Amino acid sequence: MSSYSRITGTGSYLPPQRLSNSDMVARLAQDGIETSDDWIVERTGIRARHFVAAGVNSSDLAFEACKQALSAAQLGPQDIDLLIVATSTPDMVFPSTACILQHKLAQLSPEAGGIAGAPAFDVQAVCAGFIYALSVADAMIRAGNAKRALVVGA
Repeated sequence: MSSYSRITGTGSYLPPQRLSNSDMVARLAQDGIETSDDWIVERTGIRARHFVAAGVNSSDLAFEACKQALSAAQLGPQDIDLLIVATSTPDMVFPSTACILQHKLAQLSPEAGGIAGAPAFDVQAVCAGFIYALSVADAMIRAGNAKRALVVGA
């Protein structure tokens, strides 16, 4: 019987500070840069964006999204045997954001092994990173190298 992969839970997290295009236009105007909501939407499709507070890292955002995904899948960190983080904004070069996230997740259930001993690594492939990370997880599951992977884009 061959292994296959499927998505059993998803989660997301956005930092609470939200700036609309109007907010951005006002901020840019203070620096003498003229633009408009219409100009921004026409070129980017963006109407608002979220900003992190000082000291908040990619692993912090990923941690919140992972808690939701694990809950949706009715799993705990101890059930995960592979962690892949797709990011172009790592917390630092070394250790990887995945290893930092792994440590944070292990603290949720320190009595259980699971994720604490699982392979964990970052994938840095810009916009395609999350899809690439999913395909790597799928390949590892199909090859029998993992049973449950947690893939996060941050």
